Amino acid sequence: MGAFEYSALDPQGKELKGVLEGDTPRQIRQQLREKGWIPLEVDAVAERGRGRGDRTSGGRSRLLGGGMPAAELAMVTRQLATLVGSGLPLEEALRACSKQSEKARTRAMMTAVRSRVMEGYSLADGMAQFPRAFPEMYRATVAAGEQTGKLDLVLERLADYTETRQEMQQKIRLALFYPAILVAVAVLVVVLLLTFVVPQVTDAFTTAGQTLPALTTALIATSDFLRDNGIWLILALAGLVGAFVYALRYRGFRYRFHAFQLRLPLVKRIVRGANAARFARTFSILANAGVPVLDAMRISAEVMTNLPMREAVENAAVLVREGTGISRALERSEQFPPMLLHLVSSGENSGRLEQMLERAAINQEREVQGLVGTALTVLEPLIILGMGAIVLVIVLAIMLPIFQMTDLVG
Repeated sequence: MGAFEYSALDPQGKELKGVLEGDTPRQIRQQLREKGWIPLEVDAVAERGRGRGDRTSGGRSRLLGGGMPAAELAMVTRQLATLVGSGLPLEEALRACSKQSEKARTRAMMTAVRSRVMEGYSLADGMAQFPRAFPEMYRATVAAGEQTGKLDLVLERLADYTETRQEMQQKIRLALFYPAILVAVAVLVVVLLLTFVVPQVTDAFTTAGQTLPALTTALIATSDFLRDNGIWLILALAGLVGAFVYALRYRGFRYRFHAFQLRLPLVKRIVRGANAARFARTFSILANAGVPVLDAMRISAEVMTNLPMREAVENAAVLVREGTGISRALERSEQFPPMLLHLVSSGENSGRLEQMLERAAINQEREVQGLVGTALTVLEPLIILGMGAIVLVIVLAIMLPIFQMTDLVG
């Protein structure tokens, strides 16, 4: 029995899309007709085509072409871990997860995974149909859990991992929201003052033929420049941002940019701490699931976003293969925080590497959250002070000619 993606029309003429299980497309069409729907198209679910003869080969399923948000993956993993841990057969657990999801794409994915499992494949193989939704680390951990018979425990660890990662990302986004709004409002207010308010006020000084102070003259010049070239400045800025984003697609430029991040005083600590936390937590989960150390290091390197640090882990894996200890191999790169290296070394010596890696991940996550919180606490008043200083300069530039006129009248 396989999974088929369909599109059909209901009695009101509304187009509906979803996934149903069946043996053949004809059986799916029959199921749709029994519901009173008119079948439009029925295709076998697959994110990647398996051959030239497949209708979906060379392309992606329309409904399943994207990944899965971190929050959705965390929820699905927690549900699956709870159901499998309660003794429910895997097929029934997957069916329950697909029915409980509110998103059509997630329901379709879980139905497709269940169909794959019903065909005799492992859960990891079923998830491999959707590599963008279920990353390699996720699938490798699930595969190790199936091989060792500890799938429920592995899923619990994965649920904790995905929830922690999603929570950390959400906290950082929420922390950045207020400063971003503050900067946007400040820039908007200054631009409006310079392009609309200042010209109306300074026109009176210009027509009066009064000799203006240098500050007022500079303000008028700035205002005229923004009014005459504002569109070009916006287009130039958009072009620069677009060029930068495009350049990041190339590994060489992205590597140099990531290396530059590791040289900035505060950014270095945040980037290094975040990537070290990802590495440590992923390595801990994989090692605890029974994945070989070298494979665990390779997969853990893939979840790191900073290329120099990822390369450091890959080079460390080569040294570990030659017999060097993990902590010493990582230390040679000089890319990892001393606390992580100390905990890894302690874990190797005591035989509790998984526990020490998890403790290192928690330590690094707390440090990153503290750094981001401190930076934003300092940044917010600086933005307000900067905006106040700019407004003060504008007000002084407007008031100085008025003071001069008052002195002349007096």
